[in-house]
Amino acid sequence: MSVEETLEGIKKQLEDHEKRISKLEAQPEIKEEPVKKKLSIKEFILSKKPKNEVQKVLVIGYYLEKYEGASSFNIKDLEDGFRSAKEPVPKNINLAVIGNISKGHIMEDKERKDKIKAWVLTNLGEQCIESGFEKKK
Repeated sequence: MSVEETLEGIKKQLEDHEKRISKLEAQPEIKEEPVKKKLSIKEFILSKKPKNEVQKVLVIGYYLEKYEGASSFNIKDLEDGFRSAKEPVPKNINLAVIGNISKGHIMEDKERKDKIKAWVLTNLGEQCIESGFEKKK
């Protein structure tokens, strides 16, 4: 093997090494995913535009089940929801609950929560929230 052939082989190896090093040094493209901020209870209530306390109780119950993962909710949960949303707690929140029960939007859960009567949304109650309180025709 001649000196020229040896130099040519070394040159080829150096070029190959340069290509591999360039590939290794190349920064992978990092795609930053936008941070999804959790929807607050206040934002949720504002988005649903409830017209009265009965509707607000239903909206808060929906939020607790769908966004907080609650399997049921009780009076304390509803009161805490009003406070978290910076909404005045109804003087008699039980009347708002009874209003939702009579409309078929919530029903009593078979188990108590924290030794207090608890409720769950009905299918009709979920549909009511998801339709923006519009009655089906």
